[in-house]
Amino acid sequence: MAWSRLLAWWRLCLGLLSVLVCFTPCVNLQSAEKINYNLVHSWADKLGMELFHLGDFITRRKEVQESFKDAKVVSRNGASIVDSMAKEIEMMMDLKVSAVRRIMDTAENTALSHQNDMADKMFSYYSAKEMLEPGDPVPPIPTPAPDMDKDIGEPLIYVQPKVVVLEPRPEFHNTPVNFSVSSVHVPVNVFDRAPDVIKAIQWSENLDQIFRDNYKNDPTLSWQFFGSSTGFMRQFPASKWRKDVPVDLYDCRLRSWYMEAATSPKDIVILLDGSGSMWGQRLDIAKHVVNTILDTLGTNDFVNIFTFDKEVHAVVPCFDDTLIQANLGNIRELKEGIESFKPKSIANYTAALTRAFEILEETKLSSRGAQCNQAIMIIGDGAPENNREVFELHNWRDPPYKPVRVFTYLIGKEVANWDDIRWMACENQGYYVHLSDTAEVREMVLNYIPVMARPLVLGRHDHPVIWSQVYADVEDTKLSDYLWDINQCEYQKADVLEYWQVHDQMLEPNEMHRRKYRRMKETWNQPVDSNVYQFMTTVSMPIYDRRENANITEEVLINEALWELQTRETRIANILGVAGTDVPINEIKKLLSPFTLGVNGYAFIVTNNGYVLFHPDFRPIFQGYILKPSYNSVDMIEVELLDDDRPARDFNPVLMTIRDSIINQSTGSKWMLVKNHFDEMKRVARIKRQYYWTAIKKTPFTLVISYPEQYGVSHMDIRADQEIHRISIKGTNLRSVFSGKRWKIHPDWLFCKHSNRTFKTPEIELLYFLERMSEPGWRWPGSRSAMPPEHAAAMFCDRQLMQALVFDARVTGWFSNNTSFNSKDDKGNEFKQRFGVTVAFLATHSGLTRWHEFHSNAAEESGVGETFSQNNTRAIDEIWYKRAVDQHFVREESFVYSVPFDAGESNSEILVTASHAIFHNEGGKTAPAAVVGFQFQHSALYKLFHNITGHACAVDDKDCYILDNNGYVVISTRVHETGRFFGEVNGGIMKRLLEENVYKQVTVYDYQAVCFESKNDINASSMLLSPIFHLLRVGKWLLHTALWYIVQLLQWAPGVSSHYADMYGDSNDTEPPAPEPHPEHHSRNGNGHGKKDDDQWLRYLTLHRTRLKPCDMKRELYTLYKEKDNVVYNMTAHACERPFVVLPIPYSNLILLVIDQMCPREGSVVLTVNPQPIDYHLSVNESLACYKQAREFNRMRPQSCISRHANESGIKLCGKACSVYANLGLLLLCHILSRWL
Repeated sequence: MAWSRLLAWWRLCLGLLSVLVCFTPCVNLQSAEKINYNLVHSWADKLGMELFHLGDFITRRKEVQESFKDAKVVSRNGASIVDSMAKEIEMMMDLKVSAVRRIMDTAENTALSHQNDMADKMFSYYSAKEMLEPGDPVPPIPTPAPDMDKDIGEPLIYVQPKVVVLEPRPEFHNTPVNFSVSSVHVPVNVFDRAPDVIKAIQWSENLDQIFRDNYKNDPTLSWQFFGSSTGFMRQFPASKWRKDVPVDLYDCRLRSWYMEAATSPKDIVILLDGSGSMWGQRLDIAKHVVNTILDTLGTNDFVNIFTFDKEVHAVVPCFDDTLIQANLGNIRELKEGIESFKPKSIANYTAALTRAFEILEETKLSSRGAQCNQAIMIIGDGAPENNREVFELHNWRDPPYKPVRVFTYLIGKEVANWDDIRWMACENQGYYVHLSDTAEVREMVLNYIPVMARPLVLGRHDHPVIWSQVYADVEDTKLSDYLWDINQCEYQKADVLEYWQVHDQMLEPNEMHRRKYRRMKETWNQPVDSNVYQFMTTVSMPIYDRRENANITEEVLINEALWELQTRETRIANILGVAGTDVPINEIKKLLSPFTLGVNGYAFIVTNNGYVLFHPDFRPIFQGYILKPSYNSVDMIEVELLDDDRPARDFNPVLMTIRDSIINQSTGSKWMLVKNHFDEMKRVARIKRQYYWTAIKKTPFTLVISYPEQYGVSHMDIRADQEIHRISIKGTNLRSVFSGKRWKIHPDWLFCKHSNRTFKTPEIELLYFLERMSEPGWRWPGSRSAMPPEHAAAMFCDRQLMQALVFDARVTGWFSNNTSFNSKDDKGNEFKQRFGVTVAFLATHSGLTRWHEFHSNAAEESGVGETFSQNNTRAIDEIWYKRAVDQHFVREESFVYSVPFDAGESNSEILVTASHAIFHNEGGKTAPAAVVGFQFQHSALYKLFHNITGHACAVDDKDCYILDNNGYVVISTRVHETGRFFGEVNGGIMKRLLEENVYKQVTVYDYQAVCFESKNDINASSMLLSPIFHLLRVGKWLLHTALWYIVQLLQWAPGVSSHYADMYGDSNDTEPPAPEPHPEHHSRNGNGHGKKDDDQWLRYLTLHRTRLKPCDMKRELYTLYKEKDNVVYNMTAHACERPFVVLPIPYSNLILLVIDQMCPREGSVVLTVNPQPIDYHLSVNESLACYKQAREFNRMRPQSCISRHANESGIKLCGKACSVYANLGLLLLCHILSRWL
């Protein structure tokens, strides 16, 4: 009985157990066992505490904080700071204007006193291209004697180059210069021995004395120059012209500082004849004329181009019926539009002129455009009539003034209807030019500048002061296209060479994708600070010919077939040229004292057009050395990105209102929530910033400053008893607080400078001034910029910065000389061995950086400081400094850890950088005082993590990651993933982390991006009548075929060399996964060398030329949610519904992520931080320039506008007539050929 009851009870228990088993999913039990939440939590806690104790001991952060106990914290007054900075810049700029004004006065007086001098064609001058240095070989005198020059009608002249001693000077970027003389640059299209050119070179040599005097009075002056209307430029100090460019494109008359000084702002309509007779060479010349006119325009000018046959069409359809600002982006769009133009039928000049006048009138009435000069440029091969009625209706309504000038360019050697087109120019205060060859285009086109300058010259006493927009020294934007073409050729060369080695392996989809991605990464390289180009603004002033009358010699038509040279006296109003001096952007930045703005604070300058002169996010170059196509027309609202989640180019009205206030040169302030990207645009911070702005008087510039509201409203200051002169009196040796070699100061900040001395390093310069400060009678200069000549001082210092620097150096002197980490210290030894600590460092708010390096043996001591200090001297501007300060408000005691983005690709030891912010509190105010940190070996961190997890992450069923606060991999079981963005490693899990609010996605727009569009090599404008075109096509085919045969032959060569395999056998790629290969890719015909594969490699290796194009891109960046008690960190793994556990690592910016590898992986999901093009859903004929034009921003017109003068009607010079030598047989032949072709 008992046994039966026991059996029944046993059966009941089994039944209940089976029910429980049936209703309990086995997967849950299995997964719960795989990822134990409590175990992962213990890993995170232990790792966090280990790292924190390491950082706490190595950096001695509490002792550093204690060192600043005697400092005080005061409020930062943004309005006062911006006003003080603006006055400093204004004072500096006034000095430059004074120097240019003296050059202008001297030039006008000198030219007048030498007006009767004869031109000496044997005059010897210092040619920037030809002058020699002592020891240079003297070029031989040409023998035999040169023949007659067919163009100038007289023997060529040879003058032996002059010899000059040049010495590199750091204030001129180590360019070898001579301060005794000036040098002359003559463009390739100007003959330096022409009478008017050599005469101007002669008298302008007298400017050397005023150049020297200016430099003596203001040693901060950069290049001074006189740009002559004849084409040459005289530059002081003398220097050799660059010879590392393929061709000298420089012509001072095409630079913005010359054009804007020589002419007031202008609205220009260009009309291009589209009649059938404009084919062939005429069209080439016409396009060259249009492009040259466009090159003479600047951002204060407005322009449009229309072609006309029976109808009138804008070359860029979306620019129809309007004038567009002549910035680099719009000019590039117009040039591309004119490339595809093809003449069609009879030209309707009446319709074209009427359209041009209507557009100009509408522009003036609507208060758009330049609102100053207006002109129509007509390019054609002859007009059938003079269209007098059109001019009477639109241009002659207010005599003697004619609001619109007309400039005409007659194209072709054999032309008959020249009188009507010349009449249009002469009767409308313009100029007429006849062009028959492309070589003369530039000189002839530039004739319009002196004509538009006549009102300025007739005014005599009004010399407008012009400040240019930012530009890259002597560089020409055409060089960017050339460099990009060279770059593409190098790519093709590398592809062909590799194909010789690896053959069809190169055509594998993965390999092709990897190559493409690697090259795209190169184009994303957009450094903010680069020494490749010297960016600057220029202040310039026009120079007038003070003569009112002059004798001129010209050809006069006596009858239908007879021309005669006649000399007569006539009224003139000539511009001699432009005087100017450069102001390097870096010199302006030094006056801004970044110290006063603090960490993550910055200043920038905005022009009257809303463009930035400089800005922390101004990125003018890409690929490390190529100028962007529209690099200097970056609007301030394109770099100040509001955190408002609006679509691209849908700018916040609040930001637009602030922009209007800034360009109107008002004074104001405002706070805004913004997105600041940094660290190669791969990280982002969302912060609230305060903005202050005020005008820089007597300039078109407005200064803006900004700092974070959270920690920028207060700053550190010293007490009165800590000032330099007081501690000196107490007997403290100032130099002693900077003992040793383990310290550096910010290389870009202006602490103190000597006007007449240069120093090898900023540190040597600092020590020199500390010695001077210890001397009796030391007085602080009143300004950090140079004073006017009568108050000139040899030295300039930033008093507040120097006081802070000396204080910081005094209270942190113990850090570099730290003796606690010696070989006898057991704890120090333990940390060095366990973590491979290489250096501990300290950087203060005053720009001081100290460090202490750890070495395994005494032999390494000789290189103390070299490794760390080479790349980490910029204190508050270092990424690790900025991130540590931001992290302070996430958790005060935490450290920020980071590894390089390319760490997984590196073959060298990876270093982890950790940093921690030190804040000082006083009276309820807090301010960042310093940042401490250390670097240690990544392998040691990996080993520590491996030991803590107990090999649990080494098995196949788990994947463990340590990610930073922006989603980048710090630790992975696969070392090659280190530094990569986690969304590219495991997009499915990253997507889940977004959905669960572990990370937040932040969209950052890049309005300075560069894209590459396919470039058509065929220029249809002249192919019909140009046999050269067909020859080029034949040559291209021959080259293509030869390449095919060469590679086919080399396919039978020996295999890949070992070093080549090493080079291309990289398994640690960081790009997103490549697409799956197509099955048919490996198909072969016969012996494996099928036609299909031959075509494939040929297509791949063929150079597909692209052209640079400004475009907009966006990046999806990521940041951790800052909520301290995020519920997601309390969630356990739940089967494959949530196959992971994520937990924060205490005292850090890191999270620990453990993933169940047994669950299916979403391989198709890839999240990336790489830039992606923005699709604006444009129509076929639209471009980004069209999209921006439809949403153009407000601008402030320049104050100076001199567009007319009552006496101008007395000047009758309007261009030379042309003689016609008609060849009827040739004309008939051309007509027949054009019909036949």
